[in-house]
Amino acid sequence: MSRRHTNRAPRHRVLIVGGGFGGLAAVRALRRAPVDITLVDRANHHLFQPLLYQVAAGILTEGEIAPPLRGILRRQANARVLLAEVAGFDLDARAVHATGPDGEALELGYDTLVVAAGAGATSADAELAPSLKTLADARRIRSRVLGAFERAELAADPDERAAWMTFAVVGGGPTGVELAGQVAELARRTLRRDFDGVDTAAARITLVEAGGQVLPEYPATLAARAVRDLDRLGVAVRTGAGVTAIDAAGIATHAGQIPARTVLWAAGVTASPLAAALAEAAGLDVDAGGRLPVAADLTLPGHPDVLALGDMAALGGVPGIAPAAMQQGRHAGRTIRRRLAGRPSAGPFRYFDKGTLAVIGRGRAVGVSFGLRFAGMLAFAVWALVHVRYLVGWGSRLVTVTRWAWSLLARDRGARLIDTAPTLPVRAGLPA
Repeated sequence: MSRRHTNRAPRHRVLIVGGGFGGLAAVRALRRAPVDITLVDRANHHLFQPLLYQVAAGILTEGEIAPPLRGILRRQANARVLLAEVAGFDLDARAVHATGPDGEALELGYDTLVVAAGAGATSADAELAPSLKTLADARRIRSRVLGAFERAELAADPDERAAWMTFAVVGGGPTGVELAGQVAELARRTLRRDFDGVDTAAARITLVEAGGQVLPEYPATLAARAVRDLDRLGVAVRTGAGVTAIDAAGIATHAGQIPARTVLWAAGVTASPLAAALAEAAGLDVDAGGRLPVAADLTLPGHPDVLALGDMAALGGVPGIAPAAMQQGRHAGRTIRRRLAGRPSAGPFRYFDKGTLAVIGRGRAVGVSFGLRFAGMLAFAVWALVHVRYLVGWGSRLVTVTRWAWSLLARDRGARLIDTAPTLPVRAGLPA
């Protein structure tokens, strides 16, 4: 079926910036609407970020969590995809300025604009302490972790060998807990049979959290269960330890020095720079996290034809997680459809909290849903079902289930490619 619409009056143009959870949900919510949709993103794929740490840990490959946007939308006749980097906004002219793959300047017009550009990491030094927000980040972390064991194998000095097997994960939220647990399972289960000159199970892994509790959004009982599960995997948990500096030997915290030759960053995010660019175009200020203020219905104050959503939008009580972004994308789609039908907008956005889940390791997880608390294998099974449910495309789900089953039964990880082995810088300072 052709995507070109000829011999008819121009239809309402919806320009959506960002092919993440929020932007893609908005596109799909408009699949039967009389509109022409342009989805613009600097990447050609939709990234399923909740499973990104599994790419970093060697469980899944990049393609299993990053299907191409054109493939996802190939059957949606009113949508097209553009690969471009958005550079700025002209709200008076209803235009978005972007740069194409070869540096060519693009001006994209719209009748309604939806911006869902997401967020980035807050790591002070991406080389010394890589964060986990993109596929490149996941490959860098995987190479850093696996490369540390390779260097330990080559080290002739026992102290040097032990130093290479020290790891620290900064940030005790779900990503940090999941990443620390997977590094521990990699060291204590997967790699033990692969190395002859080093006992990978002797690796020391520390999870560092500035606050008083890991998983701060969870009830204290479940957070304590997560700490016990991490301890059984060999992960030491340090709370009340805000990081002040990082160097090649470890990290300095308010609670003392923690030795770690390999440091991974999972401590917080900041909104996409496009939030600040859109705020400047609208004469608004972003908050401390770089997020853009929006009205209760997700529209930009003073610009009802512009909606902002996801991690880049500041809306009280709405967490920066994938389910919230998806719900906001669907809300934006409803608002656009209602306006085209001459009806009032969909009204204030209301987040429906279905709960949260965090996996610590094989058969170990904690979760809260509809007031119920659960842990262990039940939570792990629910977590797996939820994530498979939200993966885009049946092919992605089938491959992911197969890979998980093999990982559980054989305790093997096939995606253990080392892309690079960078030389670590000597020192990087962090604000106190």
